[in-house]
Amino acid sequence: MRIVILGTRGFPDVQGGVEKHCEILAAGLVKLGCEVIVFTRKPYVDAGIKEYKGVKLVSLPAFRSKLFEAFLHTFIGVFAALKYKPDILHIQGIGPAFFSPLAKILRMKVVVTSHGQNYKHLKWGFVPRIVLRLAEFFGVIFADGLIAISKTIAGEIKIKFGKDAVVIPNGVVSAYIPEDDCFIGKYSLIRGKYILSVGRFVPEKGLHDLMEAFKSVSGWKLAIVGDADHPDRYSLSLKNKAAKNNNIILTGFLTGQALGQLYKNAGLFVLASYYEGMPIALLEAMSYGLSCIASDIPPNRDIGLSGDRFFKAGDILSLANKIREFMSKPLTDQEKKIQIQMVEERYSWDSAADRTLELYKQVKK
Repeated sequence: MRIVILGTRGFPDVQGGVEKHCEILAAGLVKLGCEVIVFTRKPYVDAGIKEYKGVKLVSLPAFRSKLFEAFLHTFIGVFAALKYKPDILHIQGIGPAFFSPLAKILRMKVVVTSHGQNYKHLKWGFVPRIVLRLAEFFGVIFADGLIAISKTIAGEIKIKFGKDAVVIPNGVVSAYIPEDDCFIGKYSLIRGKYILSVGRFVPEKGLHDLMEAFKSVSGWKLAIVGDADHPDRYSLSLKNKAAKNNNIILTGFLTGQALGQLYKNAGLFVLASYYEGMPIALLEAMSYGLSCIASDIPPNRDIGLSGDRFFKAGDILSLANKIREFMSKPLTDQEKKIQIQMVEERYSWDSAADRTLELYKQVKK
């Protein structure tokens, strides 16, 4: 079966939950015997990279723009897909799903994955939110197959449109256990004595709240892994705040051994988001047996943390209190083992690939 995936910036080593989702899912589908073509965007992926883990990468023109980048890339991609005569055109995200009707006019079978209601992101203004709502409508109505990455998203689709989405959660790659700790030394971090957060520099990740709450913490450091896709006033404000506090470390975007070391050696992981489709960074942290706290939004509550580990999104005092509480309550070895086992059982990429292929087969019929 030939699959074209559209809607991601691309991979490998590109920041973003959708990008990680597509990278691992596409490789899993290749293992199941599919031919998978992924359209990448030139500013993010070297056009010279033609293949990754058996996945064919096709670079298409794009330019970095918060408003028009995904829109134009997807428009070009729908026509580019005609050349490959795919059995399935798999559109990732509700923004790119704006062009589902066009793909249907061109007689392609379309599967859409909703990673969440992007119009709820704080970065969007009035007009972009309207366009994204329309894109969601087109994606849900015109798709031959519909996937939601969480029960929360599927429930919202059912309420708004009366349509059922197949819930296929993101998986988690087995924790990468590094052989040494050279990277934490590079950032002047001490094992078990720093708070970790991972995410893009956008308002809905709540990193500004985390920095503010951290002011009441003493004796530890705060390490934040990530950066902005498109530098703006908000991302610059975070960097200015960090520059004024020697105990806040901004590492930039990290993967592989460096990120693994930071997960492995942190004393506490914090996710302060206002909105998530499905919190991959939180799942990754839990897969390392890391003590975690998170904002009390539904996608975070669906993950499997105990109820006492949540704080009200946007409530800096509540966040600060939770940080201080769980700084002094590390997980026992048994608790770590149970948490890791739970994540491995519930969130399997192999299962995600199997179920996605099954949906493809149903749509193709």
